[in-house]
Amino acid sequence: MECQFHRGRRLRRTETLRAMFRETRLTASDLVQPYFVLEHENPEVEKPIGSMPGQYQLGLSALVETVRKAVDTGLQSVLLFGIPKEKDERGSQAYAEEGIVQQAVRELKDNFPELVVVTDVCLCEYTSHGHCGLIRNGEVQNDPTLELIARTALSHARSGADIVAPSDMMDGRVAAIREILDKDGYSHVPIISYAVKYASSFYGPFREAAESTPSFGDRRSYQMDVANAREGLREATADLDEGADALMVKPALPYLDILRDLRERFDCPLAAYQVSGEFSMIKAAAKEGWLDPIATALESLTAIKRAGADLIFSYFTTELLEKELIPLR
Repeated sequence: MECQFHRGRRLRRTETLRAMFRETRLTASDLVQPYFVLEHENPEVEKPIGSMPGQYQLGLSALVETVRKAVDTGLQSVLLFGIPKEKDERGSQAYAEEGIVQQAVRELKDNFPELVVVTDVCLCEYTSHGHCGLIRNGEVQNDPTLELIARTALSHARSGADIVAPSDMMDGRVAAIREILDKDGYSHVPIISYAVKYASSFYGPFREAAESTPSFGDRRSYQMDVANAREGLREATADLDEGADALMVKPALPYLDILRDLRERFDCPLAAYQVSGEFSMIKAAAKEGWLDPIATALESLTAIKRAGADLIFSYFTTELLEKELIPLR
């Protein structure tokens, strides 16, 4: 009698068969494109970000036109970071009525009503010291920062943001945001919390893009230790208890184990951020001819979704849409 064994190749023989039995599918509705909005005297300015090839700091008009082209190829959602002209110790432009993000939200919603606009809620791009909270005696203060984080989220909601996403990692910020939004008539605005955000080396290029490098120290006293997994579950539980509607893991690829842990534990929407370092590594290797950038990006994004992400923030989003490499839904 001949030996019988599993013939997995039967279902891989052709592209049609592979597509038929594919377990994980990536679509445009899974992806969010981040943009860096620059407050500048020339609203049409486009400043290349040296460490992130193909990404730019965009003036207000340039943002609208860039998004217009992307929407035409199927872009469905964006994440906004702001770079103000002036910074101060309290990050006051983060919650200013005419702050750059607030203006950008209004412009995008006026021009693209169906586009989902998510705003990053933090102070680091707006503070003169580059930290995510108020400073006292050389240390980042948690509780005094909560009011400013909440005010920032409220100002975004008032401008028309569809979703606010706090990334500061101050304890209690989700509760503070939920309270102020509900009190002021924005109970319909969801919160995607950067609940499990690690103090990662993969953020390097972002700090050039957002001009948010700390002027002293680092962020390890408030962002999570890279060695900790169980702590991520505690952070996620706390943010859900405080009113978060969805949770984020950041970075994505180096923390797929954490993403899987959350997927198995929580029945809520999960996001993951394919951060600047992940993007720039692929671009740098592609420049040397070592990787196919598009194939590698798709593989990385598929892995993130396979691990449990419902939503992925990625700088590759518009490039993949332009090349028509992912279905719209």
